[in-house]
Amino acid sequence: EKKEKENYVTEKRTSVVLENLGQTIISDLGSLESQQDFRTPEFEEFNGKSDSLFFNDGQRRIDFVLVYEDESRKETNKKGTNEKQRRKRQAYESNLICHGLQLEATRSVSDDKLVFVKVHAPWEVLCTYAEIMHIKLPLKPNDLKNRSSAFGTLNWFTKVLSVDESIIKPEQEFFTAPFEKNRMNDFYIVDRDSFFNPATRSRIVYFILSRVKYQVINNVSKFGINRLVNSGIYKAAFPLHDCKFRRQSEDPSCPNERYLLYREWAHPRSIYKKQPLDLIRKYYGEKIGIYFAWLGYYTQMLLLAAVVGVACFLYGYLNQDNCTWSKEVCHSDIGGKIIMCPQCDKHCPFWKLNITCESSKKLCIFDSFGTLIFAVFMGVWVTLFLEFWKRRQAELEYEWDTVELQQEEQARPEYEARCTHVVINEITQEEERIPFTAWGKCLRITLCASAVLFWILLIIASVIGIIVYRLSVFIVFSTQLKNLNGTDPIQKYLTPQTATSITASIISFIIIMILNTIYERVAIMITNFELPRTQTDYENSLTMKMFLFQFVNYYSSCFYIAFFKGKFVGYPGDPVYWLGKYRNEECDPGGCLLELTTQLTIIMGGKAIWNNIQEVLLPWIMNLIGRFHRVSGSEKITPRWEQDYHLQPMGKLGLFYEYLEMIIQFGFVTLFVASFPLAPLLALVNNILEIRVDAWKLTTQFRRLVPEKAQDIGAWQPIMQGIAILAVVTNAMIIAFTSDMIPRLVYYWSFSVPPYGNHTSYTMDGYINNTLSIFKVADFKNKSKGNPYSEQGNHTTCRYRDFRYPPGHPQEYKHNIYYWHVIAAKLAFIIVMEHLTLLPRLEYIYEIRLLEQLTFDFIDSLYYIFIFYFNNIYFLFCYFLFPSTFFGANSVFSFIKFLKL
Repeated sequence: EKKEKENYVTEKRTSVVLENLGQTIISDLGSLESQQDFRTPEFEEFNGKSDSLFFNDGQRRIDFVLVYEDESRKETNKKGTNEKQRRKRQAYESNLICHGLQLEATRSVSDDKLVFVKVHAPWEVLCTYAEIMHIKLPLKPNDLKNRSSAFGTLNWFTKVLSVDESIIKPEQEFFTAPFEKNRMNDFYIVDRDSFFNPATRSRIVYFILSRVKYQVINNVSKFGINRLVNSGIYKAAFPLHDCKFRRQSEDPSCPNERYLLYREWAHPRSIYKKQPLDLIRKYYGEKIGIYFAWLGYYTQMLLLAAVVGVACFLYGYLNQDNCTWSKEVCHSDIGGKIIMCPQCDKHCPFWKLNITCESSKKLCIFDSFGTLIFAVFMGVWVTLFLEFWKRRQAELEYEWDTVELQQEEQARPEYEARCTHVVINEITQEEERIPFTAWGKCLRITLCASAVLFWILLIIASVIGIIVYRLSVFIVFSTQLKNLNGTDPIQKYLTPQTATSITASIISFIIIMILNTIYERVAIMITNFELPRTQTDYENSLTMKMFLFQFVNYYSSCFYIAFFKGKFVGYPGDPVYWLGKYRNEECDPGGCLLELTTQLTIIMGGKAIWNNIQEVLLPWIMNLIGRFHRVSGSEKITPRWEQDYHLQPMGKLGLFYEYLEMIIQFGFVTLFVASFPLAPLLALVNNILEIRVDAWKLTTQFRRLVPEKAQDIGAWQPIMQGIAILAVVTNAMIIAFTSDMIPRLVYYWSFSVPPYGNHTSYTMDGYINNTLSIFKVADFKNKSKGNPYSEQGNHTTCRYRDFRYPPGHPQEYKHNIYYWHVIAAKLAFIIVMEHLTLLPRLEYIYEIRLLEQLTFDFIDSLYYIFIFYFNNIYFLFCYFLFPSTFFGANSVFSFIKFLKL
C-alpha cells in the first residue's frame, strides 16, 4: 500500500508538471477546423555538412528526428484524409514547441516529398525532465580504487582478448544521485553541453514525444509519437547515429562511438575479443548492454559444457568398437540369423536384425557411459550458470548504477487512450480512470487465454499429424525397401526407420517455422487486446505467451520421440493402434535415442540457419534495394538524418525476439542434452557468431535504438530457472526410458550370471538374444483374413523388442522377471539422479539466500547502532553547548523531525 501511494503521488506530480510546462493549444481539438494558432517549426535548407549532428546554426544538437511525407505533394486523391493528418501533425508539433522543445525542418535531398523535423531539447527542458524521470547524474568523480584481479598472473593473456584501451578509453566513474534542479550546484557540471550525454538526451526527448497530445475527442486524449507513426502521420521517429560506421566523422567534436563499436565489436576480426560492454551501454543504453552481457556470459559458460560434451562424444566414438551388443547386431551368425517380426500390418516384411548394423554403431557413440556422466554434469552446470550470472548481474548493477533504479514507469499511451471508466482507488481513495470494468477485464483475460489455448491445441494437432505421417510413410518405405538384402549399400545406411525419421524431422521443422511466423502476429494481437498498463507488463505478458507457444512448438516432437514413441506398442500378436487405424511406431532394437539425436540436430541446425538468414540476409537485402532505388542519392551529399532514415527500423520488440531465440536454444542445450552431447558445442559456435551478427546488425543495418534503463534480464530469469529444474527430470527420464543403458546394466549385473544367466562372470555377451522376445508366427491376429504373413516365407517364429515370456510358457506373452527388474532400476535411477543433481542446487541456493539475509541483518544492525549513538551524542552536544537555543520551541520541533528522518 505504501508503494502504491508513492507511485500515485509520483504520477500526480509528473502529470502536474507536464500540464504546467506549456499552454497546449489543443484542449478542445475535437473540431480541428477551429484551430488556427499552430506554431510550426522553422524550415531550413541542408547546409551540405553530411556528418553534422546539429541544427544549421551549428550550436543546437539534434536529439531526435521525425520524418513525414508532405501531404501537399502526395500522389493521392484523399484530400480530406491528408488534411486531417496534416492538422494532427501541426497540432502535435505546435505542442512540442509549447513544451519547450525546439524544431527545425529540412526537406529531403533525394526525395522532395519527405520532410525531416529535427528536435532539440534545451537546457531547461533537460533539467526539468531529468528530475521527473529520476535520472541519476554525476555528483563527483569516483576516487575509490578498483579491486585487483584474482588472475593477475594471466594479465598477458586477458590483455590479448580485451579491447585496446588506447582505442576505447575506459569511462570515468562518478558518484551519482537522482537529479534535482534545486541542488544543481551539487552536481558535477563542467560543461552544460556534455553534462547530459546523447543517450540521456534521446531518452528525455522520447519521454516527451511519447506523452504530448495531438487530439482530444469526447474527453479522450490521443497522444504519443508511436500512435502517430502507426497511423502513418509520421513515417519514422529515431535518434541519430553519431557517424558512419566505416569511417570517422569530420567533426572533431564527434566521439565516433558508432565507428569504434563497429571496429572493435562488430567487425569479424574482433570475434575473439571481449565485448566493450561499457561503450555498448553508453551508446545503446542499459537494456541493450545487459542483453549482450548475458549473451556473452552464457557463451563463456558454454565453453566448459562444450569441452566436456566433446570429451564424452570422443569417449563414445573411440569405444564403439568395444560395444558388445553392437557387435552382436552386426555379426552374421547372430544378428544375421535373427528374424525380426514385421513392424506394420500386412505390407511390412520380416527382416533381419543385422540391417540395423550401422545405426547400432552410431548409437554406441551417444548411448554410452559418458552420456550418463555428461547428463549429471549438465545438471550441475546449469545451476552454476544461473547462480554465477546473478552475481555478474549484481556487479553490472553496481558498475552501471542501476542498483536503486527509481524509474517510475508511466502507463502506455495505448492504455491511457482507453481510460474512460472512473473508479475509486482502494489504496489512495482517489478517483482514477481505467480502460474497462472488472467484468470487462475478466472477459478479456478469458478470451486471450482461450486464444492461446486454441493455438497450443493447434500445435498438438500438427504433432498428431506428424505421428500419422510417420505411421503411414513407414509402410511405404518398408514396401519399397523390402526387396533389398542386408548387404545392399543403400539399405546399409537407409533403413525404413531412418528414412521415416529424417523426412518426418524435416517436415516437423517446416511446420514449426510456419506456425511460429503466424503465431508471432497472433500473440501481439492478443496482447494488444489484453491492454497491459505499462510497457513492462506488456513485455512480460507477451513473453509468457510466446514462450509457452514456442515451448510446445519446438519441443513437442522431441518429447514424443523421447517419452512416447515405442513405449505403448503392445506385442506382435496384440498391437496397439493409433486412432484405431494406424499401428503405433516401434523403436529400433537399440532404442529411440538415435532418432531423438537426429531430431535435435535438424531442428537446432535448421533454426540457427533460418535465424541468421532473417537477421543478416533480409536487412542487408532491404537496405540494398533501398540504395538501388535512390539513384540520385549517389550523386548528392546526404545528411546524417537521411542516411539513418534509409536504414531498417529495429522495432519495439526486436530485443524480445533475440532473448526468445537464445532461451529456446538454452532449452535444447539443457532439456535433451543426454541424447546429444554435441549440443553445447553447436550452441557455442552459434552464439559466438550470434554476438557479432547482432553487433553488426545494430551498428550497420538498423537505426539507432532509443536508450532504455534496465536492471536485469527481466522475466527470462525465472523462465531459465524453470527450464533448469525441468532439465534434470527430462535427462534422467531420457537415460532411464529412452536409452538402453539401464537394461544393459541390469543384464550385466544380474542376468548375465546365475541364477538368471549361464555365464560364469559378468559380461555383455548374449545381451541381444536375451532382450529380444520370441513370438510364434501362427499367433498373428487379423480380424478378417487370418494370418496376414502366411505368404512371406516359412518362418515359424520371429523376435521383437520387449521383455515377455515365450510361446508355450504358462504366462506366454506376459512381462517376465527381467522387465520388472528393469522398471525398478529405472525408477531408482531417476530418484537417485534427481537427488544428486537437485539437492546440491537447492542447498547452494539456500546458503546463498542465508548469507544474503545475514549480510542485510548485519548492515541493519550497524545502521541502528549508528543512528542510536549519533542521536544521543547530538542531544548531549546541543544540551551542553547551546542550552538556550536547544530548548527553543522551533528547535525542539526541528530536532524531533530530524530524529524521525
